Amino acid sequence: MRKSDSLQSALNVLVLTVLEKRGPLHGYAIATLIEDLSEEALRVEEGSLYPALYRMEHSDWIRASWVTTENKRRARVYELTTEGTKQLADETGRWANFSAGVNRVLQIA
Repeated sequence: MRKSDSLQSALNVLVLTVLEKRGPLHGYAIATLIEDLSEEALRVEEGSLYPALYRMEHSDWIRASWVTTENKRRARVYELTTEGTKQLADETGRWANFSAGVNRVLQIA
């Protein structure tokens, strides 16, 4: 797995998991949750997040809709699709294999 592939795969898993567990969210909330839940070990920059959301929407893993927030602002909210749930299972499996391999090397080397 190339560096860019592993980073993209990690971002896919993180975003899809957050949407599965927390329901529809706007981009800033997704990024903030990832940072908070990782105890600030992970930070998702806008320059990475929004292209990833666009790519996932284009792949039919998520759908986006415009809503009006409590503050009377428009926000683009993303939610997981059925196809996204399937993709999450695939991505989670790949990520588990990748991280298990890294852990084996760390323990044995």
